[in-house]
Amino acid sequence: MIPVPTRVLLGIGAWLVGVGAATGGSLAAVSLIGQSIAGTPTQQLTVSAVNHALASGGRDTEPSAAASPTPTADRRGAAAPSTPRAAAVPAGTLLSAAGGTVLASCTSAGAYLISWSPQQGYQAEDVIRGPAPVARVFFTSGQQGERMLVTCQAGLPVASTGWAGDDGGEPGDS
Repeated sequence: MIPVPTRVLLGIGAWLVGVGAATGGSLAAVSLIGQSIAGTPTQQLTVSAVNHALASGGRDTEPSAAASPTPTADRRGAAAPSTPRAAAVPAGTLLSAAGGTVLASCTSAGAYLISWSPQQGYQAEDVIRGPAPVARVFFTSGQQGERMLVTCQAGLPVASTGWAGDDGGEPGDS
C-alpha cells in the first residue's frame, strides 16, 4: 500500500466539509424562498360564499384568516405590518352558466352587468351592460354559444340562460 501524504487527506476532508456546508446552505435558502413565494394557503370559495361577501360589502364582523393575515416576525424579531384588507367590492350577485359567470346588480333603471368572465374556451360577445330592463351577454365557443339574459325581480338580478339560436337569434341579433 502506498502511503498518502497527510496534506492530501486534510485537503480532501476540507473539500468535503465545504461541499456539505454549501449544499446545506443552499437547501435552507431554497426552503425559505419557497415559503415566502407560496404565502399563506388560500381556499376556493363557493358561489354562496362569494354572494355573501359581496352582499356584506367587505363589512364582515369577523374577518376570515385569508382576508386578514396575521403579522409575521422579520429576521430581527420585530412584527411586520399586516396586509390591509382589500377595498370593498361593488355589491352584486354572481350568476353562473356553462359559458361563464356574470356579476350583476339592480338599479332603478334596470339590470346592470358589473363584470363578466367567460369560462376557458369561451369568449364574451354582444354585451348589453345596462342598466336596462334586460342586460345580456353571449358566451361563445366555436360554433356554439350560450346567452345569459339578466333581469331584476324584487330588486335582485336573475339570469335566464339558453343556447344561442333557441329563439332563432344569434349573437349580434337584437
